[in-house]
Amino acid sequence: MRAFALREWGPLFRSVRNALAARRWRAVPLTLVAVCLTALFQFVQNQDWGYQPVQNIGSVRAEDPLWLALLRTPLSLFVPALDLPVWGALAQILLVFGIAEICLGRWRTLLIAYLATLGGTLYARVGIALGPDHPLGLPASDAQVVDTGPSAAVVGLAVYVCYRKRAWLTGALVIVAMVVEIMIKNNLAGKEHLAAIAVVLVVCAVSALRDHRWSGPRPGTRSWKPPIRS
Repeated sequence: MRAFALREWGPLFRSVRNALAARRWRAVPLTLVAVCLTALFQFVQNQDWGYQPVQNIGSVRAEDPLWLALLRTPLSLFVPALDLPVWGALAQILLVFGIAEICLGRWRTLLIAYLATLGGTLYARVGIALGPDHPLGLPASDAQVVDTGPSAAVVGLAVYVCYRKRAWLTGALVIVAMVVEIMIKNNLAGKEHLAAIAVVLVVCAVSALRDHRWSGPRPGTRSWKPPIRS
């Protein structure tokens, strides 16, 4: 069991521990900004004067024009859902974004988070177009559901970090948990989580292909041999 834990979580734990020991909170500036921004949006949208401005800049619905949804998608990640406790969103961001920022770097974390969120946002439109009778479809009423929050980004980042750190079982458990979520509560959020995972798995496949292509022997290395010509 100890050997498994070291193999599964050892590289991840060492990366996080060393970064926090060396730089403490300076190791995760993006995460701290994301937490503060989410808390600020939560405070503002619960004020009489602030609800509509937050909706105008960060609320996404599938019925919105595509250009408007794309414009709002980046900030929608930091707008907590009104029907869920904000501490859950803050905890997700602090933990998963923090680990991702340390393991992946700031810009890659932002890119993966955005792609996962965008995948969920675009899936909602496809699902509604497919209709409720399709296995991947959604009812037309979901077009009016407000689609905000960090959950799709968190799920996508978790899967990608597990891939980069070779925590295969943990990554598989995240995916299984999202499938179980759909089986228990088949709603827009659950299917968007699966869409986010699908997008990130494509990114993982492309990354693996690129790493494979660049990991072969090169001219000038000991293992490289010139082709034999007849």
